[in-house]
Amino acid sequence: MNDAVSTAAVLEEGVFKGAGKIFVGCAGWSLGREHAPAFPGDGTHLQRYARQFSSAEINSPFYRPHRPQTYARWADSVPANFRFSVKLPKLISHEKRLQDSDQALDEFLGQCLELGDRLGCLLLQLPPSLAFEPQVAEVFFTRLRERFAGQVVIEPRHESWVHGEPMLTHYRIAQARVDPSRLSNDGQPSGWAGLRYWRLHGAPRIYHSAYEEDYLIRLAAELKSGAQSGAPTWCIFDNTASGAATGNALRLIELLDEAQ
Repeated sequence: MNDAVSTAAVLEEGVFKGAGKIFVGCAGWSLGREHAPAFPGDGTHLQRYARQFSSAEINSPFYRPHRPQTYARWADSVPANFRFSVKLPKLISHEKRLQDSDQALDEFLGQCLELGDRLGCLLLQLPPSLAFEPQVAEVFFTRLRERFAGQVVIEPRHESWVHGEPMLTHYRIAQARVDPSRLSNDGQPSGWAGLRYWRLHGAPRIYHSAYEEDYLIRLAAELKSGAQSGAPTWCIFDNTASGAATGNALRLIELLDEAQ
């Protein structure tokens, strides 16, 4: 597709009638010089990025908070059909390890909810050392759901979380399909079926390697199949360290467009 504006619109509407919306994007919106021709025109990186892609994952809140005004500015920079996924702070996931985090949740949500209807979902990535403890998880998910009714996706990295899938389903929390796979059940999206989320870190060299054409062709087919359920279907490329994510996401959009 040559029209960058309509590319995002097509993905947001779904690749075929009756499908859930497919959101393709990257972790962040940095635009390397090698991809500049695909993002013509004036504007910030985010404004140019959002003319081509339908989503972006905001990872920076994991490390530091942002002012509510910053989220509001980001929301104003993108089209109405664009959606952000926002990563929860490591204070909640890694330092407090999901416990005693009411204040941290309130502060985080008070900031990122300024995205308004551009907020697509929250992403909770857990440390590899954090095992599934049913009582801890249930208290946290209850507290989260008391504050936020929107879509949530989790990326656990301890094998014991395979036993937590019924709880995820109960609290309407999707589990990401991850590459490279770390758990015995993260080769496909799992948990709550109302959201499907691919999170691709690059392989064989994590965060650096680009995905080959054959992989992207299979991925496009998987995304189309997943979207048939009617659930919003996300694909976020996190292989950003050497700039591969942008090229992979652009090519995936072409493959999805060709399938119409």
